[in-house]
Amino acid sequence: MRIRATTRLLAVVGDPVAHSLSPAMHNAAIAALGLDAAFLALRATRDTFPAVARALLDAGGALNVTVPHKRAAAALLARPNDLVRRAGACNALWVEDGEIAGDNTDVPAVAAEAVALMRGGRVRRAVVVGTGGSARAVALAVAATWPGADVGVVSRDAARAAEFVGWAQGEGVRCRAWGVEKTGSADLLVNATPLGLKPDDPPPLDAAALERLAPAAVLDLVYARGATQLVRAARACGVRAADGRGVLLAQGAASFAHFLGVPAPLEVMRAAVEDALRA
Repeated sequence: MRIRATTRLLAVVGDPVAHSLSPAMHNAAIAALGLDAAFLALRATRDTFPAVARALLDAGGALNVTVPHKRAAAALLARPNDLVRRAGACNALWVEDGEIAGDNTDVPAVAAEAVALMRGGRVRRAVVVGTGGSARAVALAVAATWPGADVGVVSRDAARAAEFVGWAQGEGVRCRAWGVEKTGSADLLVNATPLGLKPDDPPPLDAAALERLAPAAVLDLVYARGATQLVRAARACGVRAADGRGVLLAQGAASFAHFLGVPAPLEVMRAAVEDALRA
């Protein structure tokens, strides 16, 4: 990769962010198309995120946003689109006509991956672990794809669960807090927390809770070499399961088109992700 004075700087910004495969994925696409751009990973704390984002945008760049900044990113938009407004979260930022523009490319990416996992089956109840911007994307994706589906939210923080339920119901999602001790099955289980990024992380749900839920499919938005602990546990129970690489690819391809104004070379990006996860 050659960096020039004219090179457009793109980045994924989060905390943590060192694990992200977005740079490998986007730089492979940039090289394949011969574009004058480079994609970096930048760590920013909650306090520094707005300044980091504005500085990159002011320099003519663009950024993907990951945990824990998706809701803060939405607040930077001059005119949020309907999806960002509904989710209250944004994962792609760029400048358009002199104003900060953005999108939530997570929602359609999650929906597509969930549909593929369900293999034509209907989701009547989904359980999502987490209450952040990614969890909001899951709730909206489920409600849009399977109207009338129930969404149960699992959180260690009762106040955050209650806030999430209030937001979801306000957006027309049938939602309630879901205690992990509850019995009753779910068609789809989604981990929307960062648990699984580090090897010593506890699982987002223990084996007993997974057995009680008996989901038809499990989607872990975290991705890891050799699959995450949750994905391995689900597969050991005979449950269809996928980690977050498919969602990463779909949301990244949509972001790429926003940032650079050309269609993303999807297979190039897919190969870069798979190569990185095999390394």
